[in-house]
Amino acid sequence: MANQSTSHLFSFLGSLVIAVGIAVAGFFISETLFKSRVALNTAVVKGLAERKVEADKAFWSIKYTVTGDKQDSIEALYTASETDQQKIINLLHKSGFTAEEIKPGIVKYLKREFRDDNQKLVDEKHFLVGEIEVETAKVQLVSEGRAKLNSLIAQGLDLKNNAPTYHFTKLNEIKPAMLKEATKNARLAANEFAINAGVKVGGIRSAIQGGFVIRDAGENYGDTQKVDKNVRVVTNVTFLLVD
Repeated sequence: MANQSTSHLFSFLGSLVIAVGIAVAGFFISETLFKSRVALNTAVVKGLAERKVEADKAFWSIKYTVTGDKQDSIEALYTASETDQQKIINLLHKSGFTAEEIKPGIVKYLKREFRDDNQKLVDEKHFLVGEIEVETAKVQLVSEGRAKLNSLIAQGLDLKNNAPTYHFTKLNEIKPAMLKEATKNARLAANEFAINAGVKVGGIRSAIQGGFVIRDAGENYGDTQKVDKNVRVVTNVTFLLVD
């Protein structure tokens, strides 16, 4: 009797395993068919949006140097350096920049010695190097101000008029509209695909936003040398297709 019960138990367990196996196999088959059907009824397209913008922030630095010989006192050189600094600041004010936009830096002192073959000191040079930085939203005034510095060079000032950098910092303000435009353009592309396939475009199944890229106008790389810039974003959108 015990052997007969055990036999029935094994028979039941075997049937259960087979049933579970069939059910699992059926699930995976149906899942595969479902995914295949969804994949066959979608269109993956790219949507592009571009904007032409102007930089809203500029950074510009001006270096000035006063040079003295061995017989010149350091005190006199500092006085001359302060005079040059004030001339530059006055010109910047006349060019339209405010005190808050003009940032004078520290003055660095350097000395260079000249010795003969016997290492005897024969001469020396003293250098005071100062720097003034300009940080402004008046980007159009920068090029005008740079040109006006030439008048100080003509007066004998030793200046290094560094190239400014221009930045666009208001990307967050245009992101929503650009993403909306990119998605709209993606749908237009999907519609063309759907027309050729004899179906219609439904809702969005998924979307991947590409990174926003800022470039100087007319350039393939770099985003700090020009006031005019181009902003670009590409989105990848998967649309459902319906009969």
